[in-house]
Amino acid sequence: MARRRSNAKIHIWRLSFLWLAMMVLFGVLIFRLWNLQVAQGMEYQRRLARQSLRSVRLPGIRGRILDREGKALADNRPSYCVSLYLEELRRSGGIQRTVDHVMDMLDRLAETMDRPRQLEAKDVRAHLNRRTPLPLVAWRDLDEAAVARFMEHESHFPGASLTVEPVRIYPNGTSACHLLGYVGRADITQMSESGEEASEKFHYYLPEMVGKAGVEKRLDGILRANAGGKLEIQVDVAGFKFDEVSRRMPGQGSDVVLSIHSGIQRAAEASIAGERGAVVIIDPRNGDVLALASTPGYSPNDFIPSVTTRVWNRLLQDENRPLYNRATGGEYAPGSTFKPLTLLAALESGKIRASTRFVCPGYFDLGAARFRCWQHWGHGSLDLQAAIRYSCNVYLFHAALACGPEVVQAMARECGFGRRTGISLDFERPGLVPDNAWKRTARGDSWRDGDTCNLSIGQGALLVTPLQLGLYTAALANGGTLWRPRLIQQVIGPDGTSTSIAPVPAENGPAWQPEHIRVVRDGMRDVVNSPDGSGRRAALPYVAVAAKTGTAEYGIKGAGKKMTWMIAFAPFEEPRYAVALLVEDGISGGVTAAPRVRELLNRIFTEDEQNSGPSHASSAAGGEGAG
Repeated sequence: MARRRSNAKIHIWRLSFLWLAMMVLFGVLIFRLWNLQVAQGMEYQRRLARQSLRSVRLPGIRGRILDREGKALADNRPSYCVSLYLEELRRSGGIQRTVDHVMDMLDRLAETMDRPRQLEAKDVRAHLNRRTPLPLVAWRDLDEAAVARFMEHESHFPGASLTVEPVRIYPNGTSACHLLGYVGRADITQMSESGEEASEKFHYYLPEMVGKAGVEKRLDGILRANAGGKLEIQVDVAGFKFDEVSRRMPGQGSDVVLSIHSGIQRAAEASIAGERGAVVIIDPRNGDVLALASTPGYSPNDFIPSVTTRVWNRLLQDENRPLYNRATGGEYAPGSTFKPLTLLAALESGKIRASTRFVCPGYFDLGAARFRCWQHWGHGSLDLQAAIRYSCNVYLFHAALACGPEVVQAMARECGFGRRTGISLDFERPGLVPDNAWKRTARGDSWRDGDTCNLSIGQGALLVTPLQLGLYTAALANGGTLWRPRLIQQVIGPDGTSTSIAPVPAENGPAWQPEHIRVVRDGMRDVVNSPDGSGRRAALPYVAVAAKTGTAEYGIKGAGKKMTWMIAFAPFEEPRYAVALLVEDGISGGVTAAPRVRELLNRIFTEDEQNSGPSHASSAAGGEGAG
């Protein structure tokens, strides 16, 4: 009996211990559950939210590019798209069922909108496999009829929606294409390394346009909205969109006002249409670039939203190089357009005067070499002003040898040759002012008097760009102020605030004596307005034009290949336009370029009579200039 009682006590103690252990474990479990769900519940909830939230960058609206009169050169237009939200179209039973369902909807949509289907099953499958919560764009750039048909039947297509994307447009087509450039899809890896994206993480990027060439590229940071929009969405375990948490509207880029006058730009392009060439027109009073034309060109609209392989290959394989900006990147021998500079250098050196006369028999003997004048029977005895009028090579040989090559080379550099102008465009070339150091390095020989003769008439190794020649012409027009080219006049922020860019003279420009530049300008006036002037084909009956023609041979000697030039400014007394016009493979400056300059200036002054003229729209900083 006693043994039974003892066993019963042991059994009770065991049950008590087991009960106590169970209560302790149950208490620990309750505490753990309380700790997870109550004490740390908010923290775990925040972690869950972070894991399921995805940030989507919404592209901003790109700023416009305007001409000096406020006309749009690059603008934006709405592109109406039909997009599919695949998370609303998923079907159970495998991905193929969802693909089949989506393709069936696309077929019905295509029939409803009367537009061919643009997506294939592989596109839908790829979008599903990426588990992206972004909509799949099925059609872009729908016309009004297709949009109306979709909106009429939208209720029959759950999961499909009309969306709008901003698309870049260039209203003037090919006009100013090299100047404006074009845009393309942004490189997301580069975007995420700079600016806003460097401090703010985004999981997805909707397509955004960035500048790839021209002003679009150089001013991309101004034109593109700095503060992009942000969309936060919640996704499910499969990665599909579950809910929209928050949205920050995208920003607006700044507008850029160029110095370009679209009417003058079109006139410049028309003057060399069908040729390989370039035209630069500068306002001599402030350095404004009124036109910068290069032909042939291309349509920037072909690059929106991206250029096709067929179009790109056609542009690359075209022997006329339509992508090449001849106005800023082309380096050419200037020919006789360089002669006024040589004569100014000789006058400034004091080695010759305006009254100094030389005899031109049609040639110039230098040791055993004979340098020909373009007029083989010669010009006879003539002074400096007549030498410009007739473009006499022999006079230039005498003048350059009298002052020495170093004086001419220094003057060329003061006029901006041999260095970039600083215009806001890519791939500008510096040209070349050859000297003794260059020749020793490049040719392994020292400078000789024959090199000086070639340099004096704009031949030999001397290279300039049409833009440099246009700015040099503006300096001749205004009496000696070499301007930095002003292409950007104004930046207008999204809030309407305006920042103007003031004109700036170039550093280390020329300092010509008034009497010296006066006689050179008079000679350039005679070039056009004298019956026997070399540029008489550029004369206008109602405006005094001053100019200088140029013909520069290139390639194999005697092959007949020539770069044909004319530089001009007008009106003579108070110049408002300085022009540099180049036509590759022309006959001569007087035959090929001069008539084109005449028609160009005639069109510009005709437009001036119809309105107040482009230059009146902006301040003429720097004064009228000597005339």
